[in-house]
Amino acid sequence: MHYAPGTDVCPLPFSPFKSCTVPRPIGWLSTVSPDGVANLAPYSQWQNLTFDPPMVMFAANRYPDGRRKDTVVNAEATGWFVWNMATWDLREAVNISAMALPAEVDEFERAGVTKAACVDAPGPRVAESPAHFECRLIAIHTLPGDSPVGMVDVVYGRVMRIHVDDAVITAEGKLDIPRIRPIARMGYYDYTVVDSTFEMRIPQGEGAEADGLEGRPPERR
Repeated sequence: MHYAPGTDVCPLPFSPFKSCTVPRPIGWLSTVSPDGVANLAPYSQWQNLTFDPPMVMFAANRYPDGRRKDTVVNAEATGWFVWNMATWDLREAVNISAMALPAEVDEFERAGVTKAACVDAPGPRVAESPAHFECRLIAIHTLPGDSPVGMVDVVYGRVMRIHVDDAVITAEGKLDIPRIRPIARMGYYDYTVVDSTFEMRIPQGEGAEADGLEGRPPERR
């Protein structure tokens, strides 16, 4: 089967679009409003962009009435947002924080997670999460949609500080992903959990190429 999303009615009872690009990492993002209210929300359109310097992006669809998400509003107002790794143990808190709540509601309290202070960003991070990025806003680009909810704000940030819990670092200095058990978004209401990994190395990969793929940091300049 095939169809043109812009002109054809989807021939399936559920759109396959969101279930093809999978699994999608979760941007569990915390921000703070200018008047001090903490916000916490998950976004499944989240990704690394590059690593030198480390930069990230997330995309936030607007509400049906055209309003921007609080995460976008707060990031623009303060210049910062924080990524918190979403894990199997934190899955219920992640799901609760996905609720559409008024801007004056503290979603850390609603989700039952603890605030930990950041070093550079003005807002808090989730203390129970094993890894965090403090991100300084670079830019926000708004892309039009065919409906108000289809309009999306794409937010770019530079990672200024990385936090990792020492307990989830292996003896060789890597993140122990099977122990952390990050969760990721599938399609529909489905999620998955990473609890096993396997290694593949590019044939004849060496030098800077191999270092970049493995994540060896470049020499300090």
